[in-house]
Amino acid sequence: MRTIGVAERRARLGVRHFLAKPAQTVEDAAAAMVGLHSSDPTSVFVSARARLPRMTREDLEDALYERRSLVRMLGMRGTLFVTTPTMAADIDAACTKAIAAVERRRIVKLLQEQGIARDGDAWLNAAIRDTMAALHEHGELAGAQLSKLVPVLNTKIRYGSGVWTAEGGMTTRVVFLLAAEGAIVRGRPRGTWISGQYRWVPTDTWLGAPLPAVPTAEASAALLRAWLTAYGPGTMADIRWWTAWTVRQTKDALDALEVEEVALDGGDTGFVLADDVAPVRSRAHWVAFLPGLDATTMGWKERDWYLGAHGPALFDRNGNAGPTVWVDGRVVGGWSQRENGDVVYRLLERVDAATKNKVNTERDRLTAWFGGTRITPRFRSPLEKELAQS
Repeated sequence: MRTIGVAERRARLGVRHFLAKPAQTVEDAAAAMVGLHSSDPTSVFVSARARLPRMTREDLEDALYERRSLVRMLGMRGTLFVTTPTMAADIDAACTKAIAAVERRRIVKLLQEQGIARDGDAWLNAAIRDTMAALHEHGELAGAQLSKLVPVLNTKIRYGSGVWTAEGGMTTRVVFLLAAEGAIVRGRPRGTWISGQYRWVPTDTWLGAPLPAVPTAEASAALLRAWLTAYGPGTMADIRWWTAWTVRQTKDALDALEVEEVALDGGDTGFVLADDVAPVRSRAHWVAFLPGLDATTMGWKERDWYLGAHGPALFDRNGNAGPTVWVDGRVVGGWSQRENGDVVYRLLERVDAATKNKVNTERDRLTAWFGGTRITPRFRSPLEKELAQS
């Protein structure tokens, strides 16, 4: 069994995540990495910029909203990703459809338990029919606009119990379900690039056609092949965590591919594609400032080989990554912004003088790229919060 040690894993990461050498296009970066995280609306912009240093915010908006060569969708682990329409079809079949099925059952149960409808399925289907009709007639609509056009979406539903009871309208639940079922996608935000209040639009209108229907097994194998190409080697725990698949779905996807087991430092066993066992080396020395929830930082469950002991400072209590500073495939610190938008960082381990100069240069470039705009990560790490007040 071949051994792929930490040094080679870091080399693979740098090359295949376009950090050692830039991508040609943002579509190349999104497709090769399976998707760029977008649960925090600003993350995808900073992630794309890290892989295409000359990319402007307008360039990404053009790909998302004008050319529509990229699409924002619910994917693995219920997380928002920006990816290509082709990759979106595999993600939808392999991951998102299962999320939608669970959400539909949950809504129907709430409707019936709270006496809103004796037949929750019929109520929900009617609400979906009216919602889709409004979207097809009026185009892109925000949730508040939908609620005015489709009064049934104003129906209130209770969550929790006792002192923890909350009440909310059905708009959020219905549009979330429709997005998970692939019927609608998020269009332009109502505000600027830092806004997460998106307008909704039918998928067939936005992309020119519905997402192709791909058999689950075929899509799962395709998705795993893409992940192993960019993130391999990965352990069974890494794959299951990243996809949120069952053991059976994971094993079936592995069995559908030609894979090889490799030994990892620390005694774990990882998987790589059978045609990807040749050694990967990179002489490039690189630094990167990656945003919170970046796809690289969140790419594996078992992270010691690139994160070391820095997790408590750079992740929140729920396991969400904050902004990180990288050198040659390992995390060495974190960053934030001051009130005036200046990027500030702290290293958590020593680097040599030449590397420190590269870090400072990249900090200055990122500050200039922000152009005075200050972002606040949706999930804030201890170090990021501390730096923001410095």
